[in-house]
Amino acid sequence: MLDFRLKVFYTVAKRLSFTKAAEELFISQPAVTKHIHELEQQLGIALFERIGNKITVTPAGKIVMRHAEDIFSSYRSLEYEINQLKHERGGRLQIGASTTIAQYFIPPLLARFNQRYPDVKTSLISGNTEQIEQALLEKSIQLGIIEGSSRNPQLKYTEFAKDEIALIGNVQYEYGKNETLSAQELATIPLLVREHGSGTLEVIIEELKRLKLKLTDLNIAMYMSSTESMKSYLHYAPSAAFLSLQAVNRELEAGEFKILPVKNFKLVRKFQFTHLQGQQDKLALLFMRFAGKEIKNER
Repeated sequence: MLDFRLKVFYTVAKRLSFTKAAEELFISQPAVTKHIHELEQQLGIALFERIGNKITVTPAGKIVMRHAEDIFSSYRSLEYEINQLKHERGGRLQIGASTTIAQYFIPPLLARFNQRYPDVKTSLISGNTEQIEQALLEKSIQLGIIEGSSRNPQLKYTEFAKDEIALIGNVQYEYGKNETLSAQELATIPLLVREHGSGTLEVIIEELKRLKLKLTDLNIAMYMSSTESMKSYLHYAPSAAFLSLQAVNRELEAGEFKILPVKNFKLVRKFQFTHLQGQQDKLALLFMRFAGKEIKNER
């Protein structure tokens, strides 16, 4: 019973909502309340503070959260090692990927991985690089897959693939006098860019420094949090955007978009696995090895 109560407590603590925890765990809200009350009675201390309709985690609750994360991690390792003895691969693998990777790069790899290891239950969340790193630090996921050059000292990074970013525009519009844009011409084009905290924006800013351009030098039409939104916008306006070639491959082949070469601009970014320093989840390691082999075979 303590194990399930811990799971109920942990879900409430992460969601800060009894209702959302009940929905996620497929139990009733009174059942959630009962489990929390019993756990608080067993430990002899309050784990949540209730103020009106809102709840916060008490100092005791934060201690329980930390130990619950360690317990769940140990259980994942236990399940993995027992399955190894039975010559099986099983368990839960929670992956977080930055938006472009989650939308265009990782789904085919995950599909092949799930076919190869059907007993491993995988889940995928997406967000910008900062959000994925935060999810790792909060132990909401076991493995992150990000782009950019982030270097959080609490995390370990391993490069496993590369991706090219180019300036993309609509074939219906002209963007400069010459086939290759100068830095000065680039600065006049209405641009769509990813939101702050995005790994894509981070590497673009670094590359623009080589052209002696800052973000404030550009004609920013709009900040957007989704590559799909940027692509949709480009269909209707004479704007341009720095996008992953993988994300616009279909539109380029269909003749809807075109690459706008910029003089002295060549951006190839790294895709990286990331996980907590000193901790390597066995299922995360299994996926990393699988993905590495698959990418190598594609070359």
